[in-house]
Amino acid sequence: MTVLPWVSTDTPLPDVSLAQPDGLLAAGMDLSVSRFEEAYRKGVFPWFSEGDPVLWWSPDPRMVLPCHALKLSKSLAKKLRQIERTETQTTPTWQVTVDTVFEHVIDACGGPRRDGAGTWISSDIKAVYRAWHVAGRVHSIETWHEGKLVGGLYGVSLGGFFFGESMFSHMTDASKIALVYLVNFLRAQGVDFIDCQQETRHLASLGARPVPRKVFMGWLESALIKPGPVWQPGPLLQCGRFASDRSQCA
Repeated sequence: MTVLPWVSTDTPLPDVSLAQPDGLLAAGMDLSVSRFEEAYRKGVFPWFSEGDPVLWWSPDPRMVLPCHALKLSKSLAKKLRQIERTETQTTPTWQVTVDTVFEHVIDACGGPRRDGAGTWISSDIKAVYRAWHVAGRVHSIETWHEGKLVGGLYGVSLGGFFFGESMFSHMTDASKIALVYLVNFLRAQGVDFIDCQQETRHLASLGARPVPRKVFMGWLESALIKPGPVWQPGPLLQCGRFASDRSQCA
């Protein structure tokens, strides 16, 4: 029987090559921003139930969305064209913003699921990502309809890689719209990949695909030496630029 490594506050996470077949790598109790930064840079992420020790994972294969491979349904593409035509109006029906209501986004992502399943986004986890957001590493993309927050997502930005954490939708396609705007923003900033962690049918339908851990780690290593995107709070345009830079949308 394999003994799961226990990492104390001053113990580094093991190399991902030591992960168990299901991807489980280590356990511990450290929920600090510095531990999370170490983990993501090493291709490791937390996933555990509230009240349990922090479990650290590095699955093989890893689900990744190449930004150039994003798939849009015909209905979503049509809706996006309609949104783009009106997004620069003074009061657009639809609007996408960055980092304006991070607290609301992470709370919504941690809310009850439609299928009744629980969520791993506990109060402790929220506290870490909030602190990391203040430090400038975690960002939210928010979808608004008629002035109401109807969808969004949040994730971690390190160098030339974005790690998608969770998304929510209170209206059809609201989270997908946020994702499209995020992908366009990342591409404009030279970011090629979004880490989706684990394989799901929904992610696959959007263009994400499983890649061997070794390939993922190679992409990550190359991406981490790149400068990260320039983030700023406010409205985002579909061309991938902030509204303040709309002149760059050609």
